[in-house]
Amino acid sequence: MTVVTRFAPSPTGFLHIGGARTALFNWLFARHHGGKFLLRIEDTDRVRSTQPAVDAILDGLSWLGLQWDGDVTYQFQRATRHAEVARAMLAAGKAYHCYASPQELEEMRAAQKAAGKPMRYDGRWRDRAPKEAPEGIAPVVRLRAPQTGQTIIKDAVQGEVTVENAQLDDMILLRADGTPTYMLAVVVDDNDVGVTHVIRGDDHLNNAFRQLQIIRAMGWVEPVYAHIPLIHGPDGAKLSKRHGALGVDAYRDMGFLPAALRNYLLRLGWGHGDDEIISTEQAIEWFDLANVGRAPSRFDVTKLTNLNAHYMRETPDDELVPLVQPLVEARIGGAIDVSGLERVRRGLSGVKQRSRTLVELADNLVFYARAGAPSPADDKARAVLTADAKSLLGRLAMALEAEAANWSEKQVEDAVRRFADAAGVKLGQVAQPLRVALTGSTVSPGIFEVLAILGPAETISRLKAAGG
Repeated sequence: MTVVTRFAPSPTGFLHIGGARTALFNWLFARHHGGKFLLRIEDTDRVRSTQPAVDAILDGLSWLGLQWDGDVTYQFQRATRHAEVARAMLAAGKAYHCYASPQELEEMRAAQKAAGKPMRYDGRWRDRAPKEAPEGIAPVVRLRAPQTGQTIIKDAVQGEVTVENAQLDDMILLRADGTPTYMLAVVVDDNDVGVTHVIRGDDHLNNAFRQLQIIRAMGWVEPVYAHIPLIHGPDGAKLSKRHGALGVDAYRDMGFLPAALRNYLLRLGWGHGDDEIISTEQAIEWFDLANVGRAPSRFDVTKLTNLNAHYMRETPDDELVPLVQPLVEARIGGAIDVSGLERVRRGLSGVKQRSRTLVELADNLVFYARAGAPSPADDKARAVLTADAKSLLGRLAMALEAEAANWSEKQVEDAVRRFADAAGVKLGQVAQPLRVALTGSTVSPGIFEVLAILGPAETISRLKAAGG
């Protein structure tokens, strides 16, 4: 058997972080078994479905590295096939026409509510002949669901779950206008592409009982269901806007790496011993449904940020440069010139050790990218450049001009130390003003590393500007 999984989002907004985890679990399960991971856009809600939302979903999955197999399926385009199945069920006596008017149904629900009973269709047209149909009522098609016994799901995550069939009514398959309902469309689409495992959020567990009744009425192969717990916020409540960003696109804009987000989402509800840092290759090798927990996971952006910092440090500089360059250029208001880009490349290794996201990395690289003396970043930095400090910097600029021919980290460190000794001051009294003059900040990579990377011309120019 070839394993086939699917991710089936509704295009009504961004790719939710919970949806991204569902897609990841489906993708990993398919890759682990050498199967297929399919993508279906459930766009039957024509009012709320939008093309920008479709684009956001495709873009988000691609950015995360979750490439689907084959073409994207759009559910709305398959409405004819869905209706065909409903008609087949009618012909087989597995479904029937219901001519109850909207007013009748409303009165039925009101009576049930008043009596304290569950509000569900009472089967009033289940065994009536179509010739009894009233004038002017376009019928819906309803499933002839079993009324006794139980429907049991052996869920790969939740375990065996049972519902009494008496609690399930004869749901609508085709609306009065002939359009299929979500329940029917999902089952038909899954069957037609051979989905073997339905891995989705546990908020769909109740749907599974109804969908399974359609599958059994058609005599189709039942998939393995795996309903994974939802993601909660740090306070234990269901993840919502009040907890912060919800869309994958927002985390990309915040400077997170896709590998880090994949790793973090993987660990939300799934584990492999005490392993925390799990590569994509390891995840594909290890992933199974048995290790998916039943309890909701809590999304913690601090943990994600710390994990991202690890991935930043481990990512080769050559891979980081094209990611961070557009962010740096946005900060300096234009393209980085050749010299500036070379300084960024050389300085990246030292800067990324202090950066947790691409946004922080870009902020910390600006002083390398931009030619000319940076403005002090804050009051603390400005306070360092006293009149005495500026005088020292002006004299230091002249002392370093003599080192231009043999410029290296060791050479400039020795020169600065000699200058401090000759000036009768401690190294710190020179180093901190030097740092602010060259970087605009009181915090930076090692100051002698900065000097070496900036080079003699840029260093001396900045020192003269600060000392002037």
